[in-house]
Amino acid sequence: MGEENKSSPIRPDLDAYAAYLKSESCRPVVEQGREYGEGPLLRMKLADTIMKLCQANSLWPMTFGIACCAIEMMGTGMARFDISRYGSEVFRPSPRQSDLMIVAGTVNKKLAPVLLTLYEQMPSPKWVIALGNCAISGGPFKVKENYNIIEGADKLIPVDVYVPGCPPRPEGLIEGILKVQEKITGIRHPIPQNRHPKSPLKKIKGLRVK
Repeated sequence: MGEENKSSPIRPDLDAYAAYLKSESCRPVVEQGREYGEGPLLRMKLADTIMKLCQANSLWPMTFGIACCAIEMMGTGMARFDISRYGSEVFRPSPRQSDLMIVAGTVNKKLAPVLLTLYEQMPSPKWVIALGNCAISGGPFKVKENYNIIEGADKLIPVDVYVPGCPPRPEGLIEGILKVQEKITGIRHPIPQNRHPKSPLKKIKGLRVK
């Protein structure tokens, strides 16, 4: 029993645990960023464009709610806001079936190994949204006396989009998902969202948009 406690990353010594978070076992997750190896040997532009459109319109978030911001995330999936318009309503119960992590809540040092494990179990490519002030910078819990709070999820994993607010509105999360889609495809409303009145695809000469 004593040996297990020595090898466990969750230990009562907070200084030692903070050093563990900066150790070699955690650092590659942060430094890896969006580079996954050297890339493919052959890249076809049309196939790559179609693949990115499919990825952008079928983001599968992970069912991962930490604190009160998760209520707003749940509300985004309801009929009033209808996140399924953008293909992101399929919340998966397993990280191995997800490509979008929404960090919705406060991340403390006890939760940090769980967050890292879930992120590493997600298949690549994957994206991360920091939802709310707590996930971005620690929020109202960022005080000197509160030694257990990690001041931002980006201290542990790469974050693609930040959605501020305490708590943020469901519209803010939808805007964050649109930003992820824009980061994947390079355009604001990718196909088949091209019927949106503000879609930049309508400006492309020769492209028929109904």
